[in-house]
Amino acid sequence: MPILGHIWRESGMRIRRGAAHRYGGGVDAARFDLDEMVGDLGRLVTVESPSHDIDALTQSANVLADLLRVRLGSDPELVVGPAGPHVHWRAGDRPRVLVVGHHDTVFPVGALAARPFTVRDGRATGPGVFDMKGGVVTAIHAVASLADRSGIEMLFTCDEEVGSLTSRRLIEERAVACGHVLVLEPAADGGALKIGRKGVGMYAVEVGGRAAHAGLEPEKGVNALVEAAHQVLAITKIARPEVGTTVTPTVAHAGTAENVVPAAATIRVDVRVTSLDEAQRVDKEISALAPVDPQATIAVSGGVNRPPMQVESSVELFASAQQAAQEVGIGPVDGVSVGGGSDGNFTAALGVPTLDGLGVVGGGAHADHEWVDVSSLPERAALLAALLAAL
Repeated sequence: MPILGHIWRESGMRIRRGAAHRYGGGVDAARFDLDEMVGDLGRLVTVESPSHDIDALTQSANVLADLLRVRLGSDPELVVGPAGPHVHWRAGDRPRVLVVGHHDTVFPVGALAARPFTVRDGRATGPGVFDMKGGVVTAIHAVASLADRSGIEMLFTCDEEVGSLTSRRLIEERAVACGHVLVLEPAADGGALKIGRKGVGMYAVEVGGRAAHAGLEPEKGVNALVEAAHQVLAITKIARPEVGTTVTPTVAHAGTAENVVPAAATIRVDVRVTSLDEAQRVDKEISALAPVDPQATIAVSGGVNRPPMQVESSVELFASAQQAAQEVGIGPVDGVSVGGGSDGNFTAALGVPTLDGLGVVGGGAHADHEWVDVSSLPERAALLAALLAAL
């Protein structure tokens, strides 16, 4: 593996060689240029791309499109939608495999100023470096390394972090057309691939009450905050952790002023399920929530947005990935089921063989300390390249 000695010019940070190779094996140093990969990662991270910010996402899509053009020698298509542009690259006219990623992040504009892209002691840091701009870079370099790219498609969407509302149909359409899906979400601990995911749901519980002066005549009000407290306790009882179902109130808002009985409250609820039966049960029970105070009202909206990704959907591709890992000297590679959702939930639910967690190794997704193990960049690119070649 080459020693990194050049200067990262845009950030002014010197890239230094990190810790020794952590997985053993013989990833061919000549196959992937680590300096180039780190440079490309820095280029993507230094373009902020928060979900919902169409101007920022447009700039991000243009930079990503230019990187694809430079590394692969052909132009991608920018699929413009109401949430911003998705970037779609393809080779040949007989699709065989869809590589899915996203270029939006959870970090607002301004996060980069506080945490600029930096490489130090073998770790790259910066907003979105782990989830999932590192995975985007490894995919581009993996495909670039292949002499025959025919049948490969790559789709990088702009709204994955907020539910894939505008990209889901395109993802599903291309997944069915290609017949195999590889997802670039970050690896699990130790570089493990993700062979199963829980289904994900988001609900809003709106509580209606009646305002009144909190000091003069509180008895004339209907306290939506008190009612919301009752509902939070009822919501938590819907969970069944023994079967992997979690139902978690995450955000609450109520009231307008300190001396006013709250007339309204809102509770946001995160739901994770391992089966469609549990998704249906949770939906039925949340929808049936009733007010404790008969003068209050309850309105529930939302649902399970991402169906569970069952392990069965990954069996074929995981076996191929294990073989590919052995071939490039990385193996053995593990497979795990995780609680988070991804676009792989959609494609697996269609019956399309899907394997997730093919992105980089690191940690701290969605946190200020998000980081990538720099040594994992060529390793993950080699793994993905070998898997693509096998398909």
